[in-house]
Amino acid sequence: MNERLLQFIWQFRYFNMSGLETTDGQLVEVLATGEHNTDQGPDFTNARIKIGSTVWAGSVELHLRTSDWVKHQHSADPNFSRIILHVVWQHDLAESPGGHPVLELQSRVSRLMLEQYQQWISGRKNLPCAGQIREVSSLVWTAWKDRMMTERLQQKMERVRFHLQQTHNHWEEVFWRFLCRYFGTNINADSFEQIAVSVPLSILSRHKNQIHQLEALLLGQAAILHKNLPDDYGQMLYKEYQFLQQKYGLRVINKPPLFLRLRPVNFPSVRLAQLAMLIHHSIHLFSKVRDAKTVNDLYDLLDITANDYWHYHFKPGVPAEYQPKHVGRQTIDILIINAIAPVLFAYGKLQGDEAQSDKAIEWLHHVAAESNQVTQVFKIAGLPIQSAFDSQAFIHLKKEYCDPVRCLECAVGGAILKGRL
Repeated sequence: MNERLLQFIWQFRYFNMSGLETTDGQLVEVLATGEHNTDQGPDFTNARIKIGSTVWAGSVELHLRTSDWVKHQHSADPNFSRIILHVVWQHDLAESPGGHPVLELQSRVSRLMLEQYQQWISGRKNLPCAGQIREVSSLVWTAWKDRMMTERLQQKMERVRFHLQQTHNHWEEVFWRFLCRYFGTNINADSFEQIAVSVPLSILSRHKNQIHQLEALLLGQAAILHKNLPDDYGQMLYKEYQFLQQKYGLRVINKPPLFLRLRPVNFPSVRLAQLAMLIHHSIHLFSKVRDAKTVNDLYDLLDITANDYWHYHFKPGVPAEYQPKHVGRQTIDILIINAIAPVLFAYGKLQGDEAQSDKAIEWLHHVAAESNQVTQVFKIAGLPIQSAFDSQAFIHLKKEYCDPVRCLECAVGGAILKGRL
């Protein structure tokens, strides 16, 4: 037993409430367990407890042992002046040290529930409740996945806030940074974000109609261009960059993107050429995202191919067999999941436009689910993963609840434990 588990048992009334009595024999009726307080002071506030014939309103404090009241020096703390009931797992004193009624719970809690919880916290499974997870109703799962998805997007919203502060609330600029980051794949995400920060849209917009200048700016900032490139196009890009770098006082990023362990279609040179073409098509990308009605509108927006030179190259100056460098469906899905939905969700929340936030969440229901080590854990446990909404919810659940064994704060864990009463 630990205090967090005891708080969980009290909060959800997971104990036998028939014939409740204080340690001195007074009848107890729990009318309201109170609001769980995670700040300084009693564990639960605004509780309502009937003791004998009197209904009391105030706070409830929980301890593993009655003597913990003395150990924690609560009698001298004014925050504990409104205690109406002291709930303990084990009553180990003859009298209540604070003069408050004491309720002991250890004989009123299901041993099956305690054993289940102990298995979870002492095990080393990827998913502590994997063996019981299919016991949980679809209604619980649906509500909990909604909660997980919202929490995940709210987490990402903090990064949006950070970039808004940096750009003086320039939503197009923020979106450009997110888009670049996830064009770079996991390996080059940080480098691509640096590139986006180093070449703001105000500069790119001046060269929107010149695709080779856009390529020069992006590849040059990535330190991919050099004076010894063997073909005319590579030399032209290098010279353009030299001119534009001096004109705008640009500095090459300090973390150049990597080529190692990447498939050629994911080489940073290819991805940057695709980004250049995207800007060539439209500089107001976030405006188009806000105006989009369906996921198919996003696929149309991002359905671009790098210019003809890249049909025959994966790197500048290095010929290759013909292959148009088209942005594939899987890449677009990644961009929707990690860039478009989070920024649009944040926009809706911060601008008071709930329709945009709702749209961001709805789009995730129409994007293919991710397949990775985390989603595989839930698939093995027998849970369906039908869309990116599901996969993102499960990723958040695994990272924020399963890995740190926060089973008592999880609706799924709570439902399983309730079944052990």
